[in-house]
Amino acid sequence: MLLPYRFARATSLSAAAALACAAILPAAVHAGPRLDRIMETKVLRVGTPGDYRPFAIRAEGGGYSGHDIDVVETMAKELGVKIEYVPTSWPQLMKDIQADRFDVAVGGITRNVARIRQIEMLPGYAPFGKVALVRAADKDKYRSVADLNQPGVRVIKNPGGTNETFVLENLKAAQVSTHDRNAEIPALIAGGKGDVMITETYEALHYAKADPRLYAAFVTAPLTPQNTLGFMLPKDDADYSRVMEFVWGLMDARGQLKQAADQWLR
Repeated sequence: MLLPYRFARATSLSAAAALACAAILPAAVHAGPRLDRIMETKVLRVGTPGDYRPFAIRAEGGGYSGHDIDVVETMAKELGVKIEYVPTSWPQLMKDIQADRFDVAVGGITRNVARIRQIEMLPGYAPFGKVALVRAADKDKYRSVADLNQPGVRVIKNPGGTNETFVLENLKAAQVSTHDRNAEIPALIAGGKGDVMITETYEALHYAKADPRLYAAFVTAPLTPQNTLGFMLPKDDADYSRVMEFVWGLMDARGQLKQAADQWLR
């Protein structure tokens, strides 16, 4: 039997609407693949070089501590997941996150255009500038970049990060050497094995406070314009980035970010 035109048309539209809803519902129910995996496994993989005080430092017996460690563990608790730490290095940091070795990278990572072109970064924190860690006995020798950029000045750098970039671009006349364990460089400076370590405000202040032989130069007038640090996220799941940004904002509103800063960065 033929259906009246109006009824047939209505039936056709209802069927089309049902198909459209069926197509939309799975997208509404399921998040992106990374977020789904984290929620299903209940594991957030956190990559860190673990050598940058006071943000993330790996203890000799295992385990990590620092500002970024406290913050990311609070984020994991809010997500209802546990953390699996994945060791990395500054030269490998970008390659490792793009190779899906971890879901977030922490540990005092500078926000800059070169990084944000390739990955996502959470909102900035800990405003800083590049400074120099030198021996307290020599602090009056260094008043400018020109004073650092001298043939007789021994600069020790850690490879792979923005500190190395600054050294290579601005201290070409100095005696530059590389030491791949960032956390060991301050002791080398204090012991006279080198003269200068280029770092950021908070690391320099930390080591100068911990060792009276050291001095944080240029803290009140940094060698570079102010920048901030940030957590790195892979650029492959908008749902995951959105949720992580939401959790960060929630912690900020609750005062948890300020609490971590007060504990580690003052």
